Parts: sequence; structure tokens; C-alpha cells
Amino acid sequence: MPAPAQDAAPRPPAVLRRMLSLHDFEEAARQRLPRPIYGYIAGAAEDNASLRDNRSVFDGYGFVTRVLRDVSQRSQAVELFGERYASPFGIAPMGINALSTYRGDLVLARAAWRMGIASVMSGTSLIPMEDVARDSPGTWFQAYLPGDQARIDALVDRVERAGFRTLVVTVDIPISANRENNIRTGFSTPLKPGLRLAWDGLVRPRWVAGTFLRTLLCHGMPHFENSFATRGAPIVSSSVLRDFSARDHLSWRHIEAIRRRWKGPLVIKGLLSVEDALQAQRLGADGVVLSNHGGRQLDGAASPMHVLEAVVAAVGPDYPVLIDGGFRRGSDVLKAIALGARMVLLGRPFNYAAAVAGEAGVLHAITLLRDEVDRNLAMLGATGCGELGPQHLVRRHG
Repeated sequence: MPAPAQDAAPRPPAVLRRMLSLHDFEEAARQRLPRPIYGYIAGAAEDNASLRDNRSVFDGYGFVTRVLRDVSQRSQAVELFGERYASPFGIAPMGINALSTYRGDLVLARAAWRMGIASVMSGTSLIPMEDVARDSPGTWFQAYLPGDQARIDALVDRVERAGFRTLVVTVDIPISANRENNIRTGFSTPLKPGLRLAWDGLVRPRWVAGTFLRTLLCHGMPHFENSFATRGAPIVSSSVLRDFSARDHLSWRHIEAIRRRWKGPLVIKGLLSVEDALQAQRLGADGVVLSNHGGRQLDGAASPMHVLEAVVAAVGPDYPVLIDGGFRRGSDVLKAIALGARMVLLGRPFNYAAAVAGEAGVLHAITLLRDEVDRNLAMLGATGCGELGPQHLVRRHG
């Protein structure tokens, strides 16, 4: 990765002294964000079965430790797509996080860059991709495919011109999910001004002043900036839903076309089957992300951890398999690494951290997770991620 920026990191606010783990950020963010915004981030599809499975799956594995091994010289660094990253985890793409904190996409990317970890910018973001690529070189870009090949080509060309090196294509949203939670908490796409939304803002004056009004005054009404080669609709526009539909006809031939056009690392995100991982590998994708979209698409879709070992066995140990979904602890990260994942991506926790304390919050969250990984490596008797394997895990029953 490029060397981090030399300007001083922001001074940590006092609230971070109470943040001892990634779990702590969620409740703090719930108290700071308007109900619709928090509900959008925290919620998932229908009965939240996949959301719960993403967390409970980690209880099915116990660690097998090794002792009396010299672990005084440890490194959690990993190599991926020709880059060396300081930790085996990165920041997953999250839409509209500029509503969680002022200039959220820049906040997340800059914190990741400072800490030497990977960060993926979402295509459903409210800050132009060019700004993020210029501010934090090394950031990856995640795209949702537009509905026709001409617009796909134009979007891919724009990502290349912006300077991104790694392109992540998310493929698990042929149609919009049934997110009843959004309706219950008052979140809508497009965002609809009204008395309820106004009240939700009034009871969170710090968010209104520090995020919403500051954004309006400095940058105008937020738009979906990166869904296409050109600027998208404002978040209050009735055309937003139309812009995000018409994807149910997309197929692997569109990935083939992207592979011919995109010269850098290409990653396919949103897979849960061995067959799809093998297809991505055959078509020349440089890696895959196993994901059920954080439980936000098909409720009941299996946690990616359930299929990780089988996918790694099928594609081979040299083919990068990344994973997301429910990761909160360093122990969670190392369980995935032991099963063959090259890197773990986390979304919601870093979004919450940004909502709580901006860039300082994200830096603190990364530090907490990094330190957990380091301690757990030592207690496992390992000096690096490459030493971990299935022998370090036992499946629990009952």
C-alpha cells in the first residue's frame, strides 16, 4: 500500500475511552444517529435469520492452542493482489455512510489508509469516487452493475480513470430485498422528508448540525454519485428506485465483459456456493468475497463461514477467498483465516465507529481489532496468519 499521509491523526475524543470492543460502538451509535439512519445500518431482511446466523456461527468453533512456542516476534500482515496489508481484515463497502458521519466515505478510507488496511468504497455512496481515490490511494471500489453493457463499460472506465486499482463487483442483488425493518424505522429510498423524519432529526441535534446541515451547507443535497459513469439522483429523488432496479437479467457474460475491459485485480462479491466460486475463477476473477450481504438480501441465506472451507478446497489455497458477515472480534477473524480465508471484511462496526467519533472512532476501532488479533495469535502459539489452519479449530456440537 502507499505510505500513509503525514498529517497528524485527529485527537481522540473522550467517548472513545468507553469503547473497549467493536460491540460497544453499536449502542453508542444508536444513541447518536436518527432512528431511520441507525435502522438502515443495523437492520437486515425479513426475520433477520441470516443476520443472527452470521454471529452465532462463530460459536460453533473452538480454538486448539499450542503452547511453549516462541511467539515474541509476531506479524499479522498479509499479502493480497500484490499489496502488503498490516492486518488480515479490511473495511467492507457500505452504502450512504456519508449520512452516518460527515464525509463518511473519506473518513473510512482515510482511517484505513493510515492504519495500512484495505478499504472498499461502495458504489451506493454520496461522495464522488474521484475524491476518495485522490485522498486515500489504495482504496478499492465496489460496483453494482447497471442494467446494460454500455453503462457497465462506462462505469468501469470511470473507475479506472479515477485511479482505483482493485474493482469489486457485487452480484447478489438481482432484485431489491424485503427490508421491513427500514419501513418500521422510517427509512425509505428515496429519503422522504416529513414530520417523523424531522422529529427523528430534532432529537439528535448533534447529528443534524454535524452531519446533515454541514453537508447541505458545504456540498448541497447529497446525490448517489457513483452508481453510473455520470452523477446519479439526489437521495430525495423519486428516480432513485429506478436507478437501482433492472438487474435481474444480468449474467456471467457481463462479468466476462468486465474482465476483458478491467486490467487490474477483479473481485466478485456475494457468492455462497462452490460452483459460483469456481465459475468466477474460470472467468479470470482474481478473487471472491463469500457474503450473504450482511443478511440484507435473502433471509435464511447461510453464513459464509458455513461454506468457507469447501470453497477454499475447491478453488485451491493460492486463490484469494475473502469473507464478510458478522465479524466483531479478533477471534472471529482468526477462525476465518484458519479455515482458509485470505482476508475478512467488516462493515457495520466501522460505520458505527465513524458515527460515534468520525475518523478518530474508526482509527480506534481498527486498533482494538488489530490488538485482539495480535493477542490471539500469541495465545494460539502462532507468529503469523500463515501458520493458522484447520488444526487450530475444533467443531463444537450441541
